[in-house]
Amino acid sequence: MEPLLSGTDFNQLRAFLAVADSLSFSRAAELLGVSPSALSQTVRGFEERLGVRLFNRTTRSVVLTEAGEALFRRVRPAVSELGGAIDQARQQRGRPAGTVRIHAFRSAAEKYIEPVLPAFARDYPEIIVDITLDDAVIDLVAGGYDAAIRIGEVIERDMVAVRLGPDLRQLAVAAPEYLALHGVPEHPRDLVNHRCIRWRWPGRPTPYAWEFFEDGAWFEVAVGGPLIVDDKRMALRAALQGVGIGFAVEDTVAEHIAAGRLRALLEPWSAPFPGLFLCYPQQRQMAPALRAFIDALRAGAGG
Repeated sequence: MEPLLSGTDFNQLRAFLAVADSLSFSRAAELLGVSPSALSQTVRGFEERLGVRLFNRTTRSVVLTEAGEALFRRVRPAVSELGGAIDQARQQRGRPAGTVRIHAFRSAAEKYIEPVLPAFARDYPEIIVDITLDDAVIDLVAGGYDAAIRIGEVIERDMVAVRLGPDLRQLAVAAPEYLALHGVPEHPRDLVNHRCIRWRWPGRPTPYAWEFFEDGAWFEVAVGGPLIVDDKRMALRAALQGVGIGFAVEDTVAEHIAAGRLRALLEPWSAPFPGLFLCYPQQRQMAPALRAFIDALRAGAGG
């Protein structure tokens, strides 16, 4: 039998994973409840024991080295599996317990997670729900997450996907003040001559190309404009202020359209697409804590 990790081994490995997850000593230290200097010392001691540098550090950034990346890829799934095994053992007490780690788009968490949290916390006092709000599309298993809420088009094929809501539709919208100054686009391709507010997927280098539907097929328009953001709320506020034409899910702008603060544009080319789904890796035996959370979300969504 392989010897168990010593306390020092476990603490150093835990420190390494926390920094590798966030690529920030300060954020990792806050998560672990230690000072950044203590965390840095622990990681440095781990590197010295291994005889290899795991991170390249500057005053502004922390990046995994090749060796650190390789260690992270191998260790993260193992630690997640270990955590799942411990949580499963805890379930023998008769009540679901342990931690459920969820990765969710911000808008999805507001719509589907927040409404069920009060009742869930009351009904399952021994379950900790650890939620990361992030519009990036990441590898759930490598990130150590149990489940995620995403739009259908970015869910991996080997994931179990449970629909939470109806199809969605994106609309180009603009404030009346903007349209009075710059005119109204008559076709999506006219957008190349307008000032558009662009959104970039977190972690991706280029802005998202706006998608429209015509003659049975989707096509993209690479718009330009004075503002690029990775936060959809800021993009919406900029559109309301007349900075340019925005592109947003219909639900998030319907109230502003009804009130006349925004005008919907190019609707004949705005088709629905698969909406929000709860997704999780296929597994032979699901931890009761995760099952309880999934059931709560499905019930809250009317599924």
